[in-house]
Amino acid sequence: MIVTAPARGTGPRVALVRSRYNPYGGAERFVSNAIAALSGQGVSLTIVTRRWDAHDGTAVVLDPFYLGSLWRDRGFARAVCRHVARKHYDLVQSHERIACCDVYRAGDGVHAEWLRQRARAQSGLQRLATAANPHHRYLLAAERALFTSPRLRAVICNSEMVRGEIAQRFGTDRAKLTLIRNSVDGERFHPGLRAEFRAGVRQQLKIPEAANVVAYVGSGFERKGVGVLLEALARVEPGTWALVVGADKRAARYAQRAQALGIAERVRFVGAASDVRPYYAAADSFALPSLYDPFPNAALEAMACGLPVVTSTKCGTSELVREGENGFVRDALDVPGLADALAKLDPSTARRLGEAARETVATLTPEAMAREYIDLYARLLRK
Repeated sequence: MIVTAPARGTGPRVALVRSRYNPYGGAERFVSNAIAALSGQGVSLTIVTRRWDAHDGTAVVLDPFYLGSLWRDRGFARAVCRHVARKHYDLVQSHERIACCDVYRAGDGVHAEWLRQRARAQSGLQRLATAANPHHRYLLAAERALFTSPRLRAVICNSEMVRGEIAQRFGTDRAKLTLIRNSVDGERFHPGLRAEFRAGVRQQLKIPEAANVVAYVGSGFERKGVGVLLEALARVEPGTWALVVGADKRAARYAQRAQALGIAERVRFVGAASDVRPYYAAADSFALPSLYDPFPNAALEAMACGLPVVTSTKCGTSELVREGENGFVRDALDVPGLADALAKLDPSTARRLGEAARETVATLTPEAMAREYIDLYARLLRK
């Protein structure tokens, strides 16, 4: 099925490729923000997608028949390449691993590196199964084809971590690797949300007013470290609670794990949320001990809300964290280290570090990000 509509704007014609819209996903929230910011700068944007239910503007929907994730991704990639070959765009920017693009935003990082980090937490049998998985093999091949493609003119990296991984693993010319960090809307995410939402959310979730609450926001619990967070929570004083916001098809297993650790009464699994602001408001700190996370929007949002961040060495947010000043950084599998960091964040300390956290992200505005994109497009179009 193909549904088309004219692009908006009068400037350069840019195709923005994203396979599927998930209203709870950080990558999709980034794309939505980019659409608004770039359209305001006169860029003529066309969304090329397989599914974009929540998008209220123009789109080209390419949804070839498929069975299974491998066929789905391969079919969409082929459909996109056929489409951009027929249509004239000044630039094709993809958020998927598709080699027929001029600009690739590496928002998902490097798949090969994710698998390497994941293997640290897997058994030998699990590692063999991952290596034999045809979908992973397809993504690894697509990733290599993308980063070595002669058509590729620029890679947008949202962290220095990802920029270094691409250069080292694929030999991509560093001149093509541009750092543009994600943005956060400081008017939408701010400490004042506490007065609006904090008491109500805690009352609704039956969290004591005096509880020291650490929030987690993110889908994909394995990658983003919910298991490790639960293990760490079991090591800190009973006055510390956890608020887990996000979707995962194995969420019930994590609830069972909390029960086995004896902490079920102070962990709240609330599922996916289209508006996560009330949960930041209900928290005192934020934890995201991801095995691998290029530069999560949730961490930026939490910092903008005045929450100190506890994250991992393989999370791009660690580049913004100053140890003991606005948060803490630990290895993703260091349960004692994570527990120690959480123990240091009593509500008073968390409030002080949270003020510094908000200052840290104050310059990462949507307007600043849009200017960086416009500058990049202008350089590419002049060549």
